Amino acid sequence: MTQTNSFAIRPVALSDVPSLYRICLLTGDAGGDASHLYKDPDLLGHVYAGPYVFYDRDVCFVLTNNGKPCGYIVATKSSNGFDDWTIQHWYPALRRQYAVPDKEDRSPDAQIIRHIHAPPVKETFYESHPAHLHIDILPEGQGGGWGRQLISTLIRELKRQGVSGVHLGVGKENTNAVGFYRHFGFEVIEDLAEEIIFGYDPSRLPT
Repeated sequence: MTQTNSFAIRPVALSDVPSLYRICLLTGDAGGDASHLYKDPDLLGHVYAGPYVFYDRDVCFVLTNNGKPCGYIVATKSSNGFDDWTIQHWYPALRRQYAVPDKEDRSPDAQIIRHIHAPPVKETFYESHPAHLHIDILPEGQGGGWGRQLISTLIRELKRQGVSGVHLGVGKENTNAVGFYRHFGFEVIEDLAEEIIFGYDPSRLPT
């Protein structure tokens, strides 16, 4: 018997966290499976999925297929507040778990661990685009417009809460994602050597 796909978007729940970690890893290589790159399968989720669910759950959503998570969008309304919270409450336990890597270690694991020990400095565009997001969808949920629907769901909620702008970074090698955000209407805030920072004003989204 062939099972029919049944997709839906719903608010994230704490019980979704293991699924978010799994999806984060399986899409962590410019949208492809990063399992072969990381010795510790939880590292990407520790930075790019988990903390959002605990800090700003009301702007995090899950895409399900027959009730099983197959994608997500996680966000925070305040990048400044999120950065402060992770430094004070999220990263200390992880720093005890992961020692600072040797300076010669250039592995993907080491790069994420260095991020945990020394998060990037706050950006000037936080004032105009205070929110930021991460979105990942497994292949089974791609190609059906669900990425656009996840983005629209988040932006409608940010608009409802009066958030002035949202941003995200996309690696230039991920050409599909770059094209997706341009088509949606995101504008380039900064064009860096390997990454493009896109921004969007939620008030532009039609009611």
